[in-house]
Amino acid sequence: MPRVLVTGAGRGIGLEFARQYCAAGWDVIATCRSADAVAALRALGCETARVDMADAAAIDAFAAGIPARSLDVAVLNAGTAGQRMGVLEPTAPEDFDSVMRTNVFGPMRLIAALADRMAKGGRIAAISSRMGSLGCTANGRSALYRASKAALNAVARAASFELSPRGVIVVVLSPGWVRTDMGGEQADLDAATSVAGMRAAIEHTSEADSGRFVDHAEAAIVW
Repeated sequence: MPRVLVTGAGRGIGLEFARQYCAAGWDVIATCRSADAVAALRALGCETARVDMADAAAIDAFAAGIPARSLDVAVLNAGTAGQRMGVLEPTAPEDFDSVMRTNVFGPMRLIAALADRMAKGGRIAAISSRMGSLGCTANGRSALYRASKAALNAVARAASFELSPRGVIVVVLSPGWVRTDMGGEQADLDAATSVAGMRAAIEHTSEADSGRFVDHAEAAIVW
């Protein structure tokens, strides 16, 4: 049975990833932070762990419990939006630290911790955003979130080169504007459609195009 790790699986896109992989017969390890989310994920059939993806010690301890070469896919989905302000509105230091630790440090630490736990041909999917694309930036809103996702893109792209000799593939994904707590009710995509598309993109990413940045329909996004 193939095995997948999904971080930030307590709600929204992460929960939908867990649901779809369970329905497809995968062995799913799902991380979250709340007891209520643990119960919901276990009801789906997931193995669960409460992990704060901004905490280095928690990440390392969690990863140490995963057997070597046992993961076929790792979906790095945990993230936070922070204050939705522009650069000219002062960012609170604590908000900066929270967003950057969750959106950048967490995935960076976890990729390192999972390197020996990915099966040959395994895939790491970093859930980013079109808002992290410098080429697509057309306004100044949510500057901190944009910066964190641009940094995540750089981390994942760099990791694709380091992991290549191990036969591990990396793909950077933008889910689109999805109807979740973060995306809001006006978003144009439902979570099921977005996640189904991203699962296909994960499966279709080959060693030759490891490190690519695509959306849920597998259209390339400029960096």
